[in-house]
This record gives sequence, structure tokens and C-alpha cells, in this order.
Amino acid sequence: MTDNIADAKAKADTEPAIKKDRPWLFRTYSGHSSAAASNALFRTNLSRGQSGLSVAFDLPTQTALDADDVLARGEVGKVGVPISHLGDMKQLFDGIPLDQMNTSMTINAAAPWLLALYIAAAEAQGADRRQLAGTTQNDIIKEYLSRGTYVFPPAPSMRLETDVISFTAREMPKWNPMNVCSYHLQEAGAEPAEELAFAMANAITVLDMVKARGDIAPEDFPKVVGSISFFLNAGIRFVTELCKARAFAELWDEIALHRYGVEDPKLRRFRYGVQVNSLGLTEAQPENNVYRIMIEMLSVVLSKNARARAVQLPAWNEALGLPRPWDQQWSLRLQQIMAFETDLLEYGDIFDGSAEITAKVDQLKDLARTELAGLEKMGGVIRAVEQGYMKQRLVESNAKRLAAIQSGEQVVVGVNKFTEGEASPLVSGAETFLTPDPQAEISQIENLKAWRAARDNAAVETALKDLEAAAKDGRNIMDSSIACAKAGVTTGEWGDKLRSVFGEYRAPTGIAGAARAPMANADGLRGAVKALTEQLGTHPRLLVAKPGLDGHSNGAEQVALAARDAGFEVIYEGIRQTPAEIVAAAVQEGVHAVGLSVLSGSHLSLVADVMSGLKERGADDIPVIVGGIIPERDMQALKDMGVTRVFTPKDFEMSAMLSEVAKVMAA
Repeated sequence: MTDNIADAKAKADTEPAIKKDRPWLFRTYSGHSSAAASNALFRTNLSRGQSGLSVAFDLPTQTALDADDVLARGEVGKVGVPISHLGDMKQLFDGIPLDQMNTSMTINAAAPWLLALYIAAAEAQGADRRQLAGTTQNDIIKEYLSRGTYVFPPAPSMRLETDVISFTAREMPKWNPMNVCSYHLQEAGAEPAEELAFAMANAITVLDMVKARGDIAPEDFPKVVGSISFFLNAGIRFVTELCKARAFAELWDEIALHRYGVEDPKLRRFRYGVQVNSLGLTEAQPENNVYRIMIEMLSVVLSKNARARAVQLPAWNEALGLPRPWDQQWSLRLQQIMAFETDLLEYGDIFDGSAEITAKVDQLKDLARTELAGLEKMGGVIRAVEQGYMKQRLVESNAKRLAAIQSGEQVVVGVNKFTEGEASPLVSGAETFLTPDPQAEISQIENLKAWRAARDNAAVETALKDLEAAAKDGRNIMDSSIACAKAGVTTGEWGDKLRSVFGEYRAPTGIAGAARAPMANADGLRGAVKALTEQLGTHPRLLVAKPGLDGHSNGAEQVALAARDAGFEVIYEGIRQTPAEIVAAAVQEGVHAVGLSVLSGSHLSLVADVMSGLKERGADDIPVIVGGIIPERDMQALKDMGVTRVFTPKDFEMSAMLSEVAKVMAA
């Protein structure tokens, strides 16, 4: 026996060392307040072992507005970094050699512009654009369905999207020009098969359009297919999410081979990054979010054949506010422990041959193929967006998810079960999340004015005229956008010029035809609304509104849907309304209450504008209710403004919340 053990040890000593796979890119999604503050954060994160940058832009930048635009009020620097011109982009990457960096930019409607600024900043560093590596999200379809940072109608938006793809195929071979982003589809309620099908349909639509343009030689088109990357979500249902990632990989290989004739397996490889689910992070017992994040990450790194190429993790406190550097460091350390302390990267795919995994993957692929066939029969993704079909499906799926949580069928620990416990010491301090500098907006506007005053305005006008001509003539927008960037054009000027050519767009809300989901204690709520109707002599009218640029409309949509089905008359016109527009609608419709939904951190300034507007119109007797990610410390300030009720994510029981709304109307 001893000899056998000794022989085994001797054999092991002579075997070559195990070669570990390279780990995925470690990212954190970062950016806030100003280019200078974000640059400092980038440098800190890189020094701590982060291996790629993932830039969060603020909402004015994402919607091609300048910091001094009326819609930008309260939004500058809140959920990302404001980039108004080339000077800001240079400051953002000061001291960071862009030809050595892999940079992901979450930008969609304004993707051509931010890529143009990035190229101009890199070339100012002396970099060759052909050496630049990274990704522009550049996925406009999901903006109409979930995230809401679209600007132009679908047809010109898709043209701009394909402009970027064609340009990078010619000029930037290392760049991923489109990140098909199913992440936000899941955040908007998509079930796994819907996330899979809608993302694949999106990619097919874009590639078909690029191919139809004819400016990519047929022999080069497989490289274009190979340049498309994806950005997935990973929820808490671990096995299902792991199988979804494998289904994505297998289905994409099938589409690339059979639809586009890509013979090189490397160009058919499903390349994706991931941020794990933020929708499931809870305000209640937020320390539990650490475990959720870890489990969700496992579903996209354990299976080698479908392992993410880049991972960025949210922080435990993102349901409370903007993470601090320490919170982001904690999430980064989780990735590093998984990659460097465990033996995960020493093995092949540990799920190959599993009957359970194979069956679930096949089921998801079959469901996705059925959905894809239905979308194609409908006339394609753009048609499905314009008709509101895809948005309606997401609203309905999200309603089912919320109904399951409210009924207790879907357990959320600390929210609808196991709610008793000790107070968390993690949230007992004065600052448990980062508060953007309140002077950031003022500083950015001053910066913008100084930039305009110092530039060559004749060069700006010449560049903008060429941009307009390119938009009208059908030329690729990228060359003229880069010229605009170098001439000193601002983000808002670029956006306004294209708005003048393409127009603006308001996407369907998905509410009108959405089916009702079961609601806990619905009968009691309907009885209260019926009694209120008799008291008022008319159906109670509730205006649900999204002030500012916050496009995350899931909560507002679900409130509007549930209120409508409970008997309220609901006025909901979707995202991106100014306080003045909300006030005008409240007065014109004669509403009995105004409900404002704000998740971007801009609640104090936007709510103040609505309250003052109602007072000016002599309508300050209309009660105002606010919902969103509202820190405890801001609640009293809102009440001091005259806000009647404040709801946060912990108020998840829809019938209880709407019952409170009914009481407010009856008072």
C-alpha cells in the first residue's frame, strides 16, 4: 500500500504543471460627478487589479444633451460621468494609455458620438485607432424596450447603429462595435427564453441590415459576425441561468453557421460579458445581496464552454444608492478570489454530459426558436417594437414576477420571508453609499460655457454642416462625427443636429394591451377604489409620471398597470417628461393625485420643480406621491416640500401601496 502511494506521488511529481485558463476581464461599472472624479476612480480601480474599464455615462450624455439643457436639470453626474465635449473625454482618460486599455462604454443612441470622442482622445494621445480595443454597447432596440435612453425613431437609430459597425470593420479591427444587451431585458421582466429570443432577434436584425448595406465585402462579413458581442444578465435561479448561457452559446453558433455561413468556429464563438442581476438586489437586509451576487456570478463562470469573457458585479448597496469605492473593491475581490484562489480555471467544462443540463438547454433553445419564428412572421424586430408587442410581453412577464413575490410564491429572503433579524451594521454609518458632489452640475455647466467660449466657432459650424449633410445624404456618420469631436462640437449640438434631421421618438409604453397579473388582496383594493369613486362622483384619476431622463420605467409601468386594473383612471405617457409638462398634464386632466417615479437620484430637484409648478398654477392642492430609490435622509426633505407619501423598493406590496394612494385621494 505504501509503495502504491509513493509511486502515485512520484508520477504526480513528474507530470507537467496544470495550465490554467486565462481569467475573464475584471470590470467595475464606474463613473460619476465629473470627468476628473471618474478618472481618479478609474486609476484607483486599475491599481487594485481591475483589468478593463466599464464606463457609466450620465443620462444627459446618454441622450445626447448638454448639461445646461432643461431636461438635464438634476441629472448631471448622477448615474455616470458627464461628457460634453472632447476636453471631458481627454480628462476622463488622462494618464490612461488607451492603446493599452480594453474599454467598454455603455452608450447606445449616442454611440457614434462617444466613439468619435474616444477615437479623438486616443489619437490626441498618439494612439493608432486600429489598435484600440473595447466595446460600444450600441444596442438601440433594448433601449425602446427597457432602459429608455433612445433619442431618434427606430429606422434612423438602426442606421446609426450599423454606421458604427461598418466603420469599425474598416478602421478598428479590435473593436466590438455592438454589445447585444439582453441584460436590461431581464431587468424589465424578461423570462430566460424571452431574453434569449429577443437578444438573438436583435442581433439577426442588425447583421441583416449591415449585410444589406453592401459596404462590407462578402469575404469579410464573417469577421463582422465575429465582432458582435453580447451582454447578459444572470439572475438568482442558478441552474436556469447557467443553462441560459449555454443555450446562448449553442444557438449563436447555429445562427452564425446556418444563417450567415460562418465556417471558422472562432468567429462563431459566443463572446459575452455579464453584470449579474441588479433587479433582485434588496433594500431590506442589503447584506444578503453579497450572497446573491456571488451565486449569480457562478452561473456565468462555472461552465467553461459558456464562460463570460468579462464580468462586472454590482455592489451590495446598489439598492440604496451609488456604491462607494470600497463597495466596488469588495465586488472586485469576489471575482479575484474565484479566479485566483479556486481551481475553477484548471478544468474543462464540468457540466458536459449532464442529462439535466442538456435537457434544460434544449428546452430554452426550442422556446427561443419558436419566439424567433413568431417575430420574423410579424415582420421583424423593428416592427415588433413599433407595434409595442415586445414591450407588452416584458410588462406582462414583470407583472407575473411581482405577483409571485407579493403572494409569497417566490421567496425573497428579508423581503417577504425571514424578515425578522438584527439591524445590519453595514448600514448604520452616516454614509453607506456615495453621494455625488451636489456642485457637479454647476461645475459642468461652467465647464461647458468655458469650452464654447474658447473654441473656434467657425470650425464648429463647418463640422456641424458636414454632419447634417452626412445624415441627409445617407453617408456613414462616423467620419463627420470624428471631425465634429476634433472641432469642439458638444454632445448636445451633435444630438440637436441629428434631431433636426431624424426627429425624436416616444416608444410605446406596453401598458395598453398588457394582461392583468394576479394581485394579492386585490378584492379589498377594488372595494376601496369603488367606494372612492362613489365619494368623488367619478373614477379617481392618477397621473403616473417619470420626470427627467430616468428611463428605468419598470416600476412606473407596474404601478400604472395595477392601478388601472384596480379601477383607477390612469394617465401614463411614458418616460422623459419635464416638470412643466407633468404640471400641465395634472391640471389639464384634473387628476386627484400625481405619482412621480425617480430612480436616478435626481428626486430632490425634480420633485421641487413639480411642487413649485403646481403652486404657480394654483394646483398645489393636488397631492403628490413619490416612489423610487429614495435614501432615508431625503424623505423628510421631500415631505417638507409638501410630498404626501414616499415609497421605496421595500414597499413591494402593490395593493397596500395603492390602498395608501386611495386614502390620499379620499382625504
